Amino acid sequence: EVHVVESGGGSVQAGGSLRLSCVVSGFTRDNYTIGWFRQAPGKEREGVSAISSSDGNTYYVDSVKGRFTISSDNAKNTVYLQMNSLKPEDTAVYYCVAEESRSLVLALMALGTITTRQAGYLEHWGQGTLVTVSS
Repeated sequence: EVHVVESGGGSVQAGGSLRLSCVVSGFTRDNYTIGWFRQAPGKEREGVSAISSSDGNTYYVDSVKGRFTISSDNAKNTVYLQMNSLKPEDTAVYYCVAEESRSLVLALMALGTITTRQAGYLEHWGQGTLVTVSS
């Protein structure tokens, strides 16, 4: 059984930084993609970033490029999302998802926001961690 657990959320002022962690266990495939999505209050979920375990390629949506960095520590089965220069509009619950299909994760990220139904295309979600950025 696959388990995905996020941590590292909290409250910061605008301009501050946070590092989120995502620990994945039980994934039997050697090649998979870890994605970060977020959901602000009253809004649909949207993609943020992703990293592929097979080649280490990283992906970002335009709104976080240059501010967020995704990385992985395969020995610890952990993916990190370093978030710098945080803005109030970054306030959201951040979710980590593990998926065998890189193309599926990237396709959903490319949509911008995704519906609950579309989020269901990805099976292994974490419980989320709240990030609050105050102005």
